[in-house]
Amino acid sequence: MSGELLPTGTRREAYAFLRRAAAADRWGAGAAVGTTVLASGAGLVPPWAVGTVVDHVVSGRGGIFPQALLICVATVVGALAGGASAVALARVGEPALAGLREEVLDRALHLPADRVERATTGDLLSRLSDDVRTVSQGLRDTLPVVVGSAVTVVLTAAGALALDWRLGLAVLAAGPLFAAALRWYLPRSAPLHREERIAQGRRAEALLGGIEAAPTARAFGIGPLLVGRVADASGRAAGVSVDVYRLSLRLLMRNNLAELAGLSCVLGLGFVLVRQHLTSVGAVTAAALYFLRLFGPIGGILFTFDRFQAIGAALSRLVGIAAMPAPPAPDPAAELPGGDVVLEAVTHAYVPGRPVLRDVSLRIAPGERVALVGATGAGKTTLAAVAAGVLRPTGGTVAYGGTPYDPARTGARSRVFLVTQDAHAFAGTVRDALTLVKPGAPDGELWRALSATLADGWVAALPGGLDTVVGEEGHRLAADQVQQLALARVVLGDPWFVVLDEATAEAGSAGAHVLEKAAAAAVEGRSALVVAHRLTQARPADRILVLHEGAVVEQGTHDELLAFGGRYAELWRAWSDHHAAAPG
Repeated sequence: MSGELLPTGTRREAYAFLRRAAAADRWGAGAAVGTTVLASGAGLVPPWAVGTVVDHVVSGRGGIFPQALLICVATVVGALAGGASAVALARVGEPALAGLREEVLDRALHLPADRVERATTGDLLSRLSDDVRTVSQGLRDTLPVVVGSAVTVVLTAAGALALDWRLGLAVLAAGPLFAAALRWYLPRSAPLHREERIAQGRRAEALLGGIEAAPTARAFGIGPLLVGRVADASGRAAGVSVDVYRLSLRLLMRNNLAELAGLSCVLGLGFVLVRQHLTSVGAVTAAALYFLRLFGPIGGILFTFDRFQAIGAALSRLVGIAAMPAPPAPDPAAELPGGDVVLEAVTHAYVPGRPVLRDVSLRIAPGERVALVGATGAGKTTLAAVAAGVLRPTGGTVAYGGTPYDPARTGARSRVFLVTQDAHAFAGTVRDALTLVKPGAPDGELWRALSATLADGWVAALPGGLDTVVGEEGHRLAADQVQQLALARVVLGDPWFVVLDEATAEAGSAGAHVLEKAAAAAVEGRSALVVAHRLTQARPADRILVLHEGAVVEQGTHDELLAFGGRYAELWRAWSDHHAAAPG
């Protein structure tokens, strides 16, 4: 399924971003333009000096040394100015790109869960990875080439006209041919580049889905099917990239023909003018060198235009997310009061006509712990997400303390926490990982939260304690340790309502007891909805709900449901028999 792609910005919105970037640092933008002009102007000196040398040699006057010195000075000045130009462009572009990345990430983090589901995570992932990398490399490598080449073309054309207006016109005669090549190329390349970015997003979706589903694929023996999907998506992405490359080669052929025609025009006209004593051999030499000097800049514009198109497509995709309505600022007054959590006639369908939840009504009293059990695919995770306010149901209502939940009020969920089995080890220190929910919390509070979730022992044993860097670039944590930190954040944040969605599922048999104790501490004294991966979590709950095919089919205490002898009793017997037969 291709999914409903996230919005892509228009060309006008992309240009508006570039204008804002330049306006944010006018001095830097001015320095970039000034040094670029200086570098290109210095490049006009060597051809003119060589032409002067030719005239001196033809006339027998000598005097080559001053021109040679002038060429050396111009070369040094051009090199220094070119380096300064690249630095100035980076000083303007990189902060702007950093700001855009932050905007995109902010909008992505505030996207409704159902919107991300419709868009597919591959689309979002490719924008935050491939597109950001493309724009970043473009600002560093391509933009200086395009800007420098454009300035060089303009100044070189002006220099050729100043040298001899007839030769200058001959130099400019190739312009329509270059323009025709670019005009032929642009309408064909822009759609291809957009298609390439989309194909890369679908490839990322196929690859990410295959990796996430690896355990299931191994269990059902469908690995070859997932590999085939990745291969198909990769083949389509590669095919579009090959089409882009072929189009570039056809542009190269047209560019070479334009260069041949232009140089022939300059040399032919120069021959006629010299023969009629209307100009000098040195002037023709300088004009020819000016035209040859245009090969690199014009080629740079034409062939970096290929990358420039890709950068434009990537920038438009990033701007499309950044241009989405900003989430409203958290309003402390909008914080939901504690009280009953009420779900009334909730239904939800990710695909129209195929409901995952069917008319579920639920009331959780203050301080009540409700466990949710059921077979895989019963809708437990969906109901947990709805109860936590991260997923808007397609039907029904959700209310906290008598106040209907409005997702637009971002401050409303500050006291409602959701912990899933996919806890993430944030890059940074242990202290950073904890204070995400309470910035500036003193060490005493951090250690109390760790102690409550039985994580204080192993954190104290880390080389730097709370200041130990963890995550991909630091100390690697086990899955159950990552989950303990997530549960410690619950204790530290002190929400009044907690949803645990199989929050102990990542623990092995050795760590299950510890993690279950940590989860119990996290919900102590709070209203809680616990999706029970292990039925031992459901047993002490005040009430147990049994979900089957999206509907609540039983509810009651552990003893009541066992006495009833229904679906929960079957699940409990299966669970008990499995663990009684398990070795050790």
